[in-house]
Amino acid sequence: MARTLMRFTGVGGQGVLLAGEIFAAAKIKTGGYGLKTATYTSQVRGGPTVVDITLDDEEIFYPYANDGEIDFMLSVAQVSYNQFKNGVSNGGTIVVEPNLVKPTDEDRKKWNIIEIPIITIAKEEVGNVITQSVIALAIANTYMKAIDKETLKNVMLSKVPAKVHDINIKAYELGEKYAMDALAGKTYHANCNDKGCTME
Repeated sequence: MARTLMRFTGVGGQGVLLAGEIFAAAKIKTGGYGLKTATYTSQVRGGPTVVDITLDDEEIFYPYANDGEIDFMLSVAQVSYNQFKNGVSNGGTIVVEPNLVKPTDEDRKKWNIIEIPIITIAKEEVGNVITQSVIALAIANTYMKAIDKETLKNVMLSKVPAKVHDINIKAYELGEKYAMDALAGKTYHANCNDKGCTME
């Protein structure tokens, strides 16, 4: 496969950044090369954070993504979305948590903006907000097809305690389901309840 560049952005204290670490580890496990470069603009909780992931079958000599090179970005915070969106290539895909990130009309013309309520799914459907990183992982891999699904899930499970394996498997499957719905052209509507969020 050609080089894949992905970016996960949030704020300090949010869990989506773990998704990047899992991707890099899974790529290495399959015999390829995976690099994670993290930038914490502020060490305090709430500061914008970004993790860039480079995956390649060939050795990676330059681990940083240049502006306009990112294939896929996922963002769950407006401040980091604003700061890091310009790294995404024209026509690239950006998945946002619509309750927390509001792209402009110009953004929607420039990029393929997908709205999936990642944190709401983690809270309401999985029942544990920490699983947002696994939901993000599943969404990114469904779009990018970067890593074999079972390999990715096994690496993810190796990084969480055994007692939470079940909810993390559920989180992965939900992330994949929402991503598949979005790929099928269904759009999210802000009518979430205890049975989940709807896509139409």
